[in-house]
Amino acid sequence: MEVKAKARFIRMSPQKVRLVVDLIRGKKVSQALDIAEFSNKWAKRPVIKLLQSAIANAKHNFNLEESNLFIKEIRVDGGPMLKRWTPKAHGRATTVRKRTSHIEIVLGETVETKKIDDKKKVVKTEANDKKTVKDTPTNKIVKKVKKEEIIKK
Repeated sequence: MEVKAKARFIRMSPQKVRLVVDLIRGKKVSQALDIAEFSNKWAKRPVIKLLQSAIANAKHNFNLEESNLFIKEIRVDGGPMLKRWTPKAHGRATTVRKRTSHIEIVLGETVETKKIDDKKKVVKTEANDKKTVKDTPTNKIVKKVKKEEIIKK
């Protein structure tokens, strides 16, 4: 399961935000929060806020555990520039480009969980081996779902 969150039009240069983002890429969520919190950059504020938003999305919307999440992908793109003017010598003016950035984060699971709509039970499967299913009372339902998936493919 992937959980996504976006922060757009952040009034900070993408180059400055990437310095913080590069520190936390690929880490577990709790470790990434600690690293970002103790970073000595102003760009840590929108990154932490976005990471906490993604964690809240995972908990509330998908009933995932925080200890099971890691940062699968995090990307910083440039947004639109605000163009301003500043006076220079001999009556000239030069542009000041106030940059903005878009941050996108995708959280993944270390141990994959699978929801079954019929019984509303959560069955955990290992991320590497998707065919293994732990024994639960809904095991018969899981086998039916797998047979339907095989037929569709």
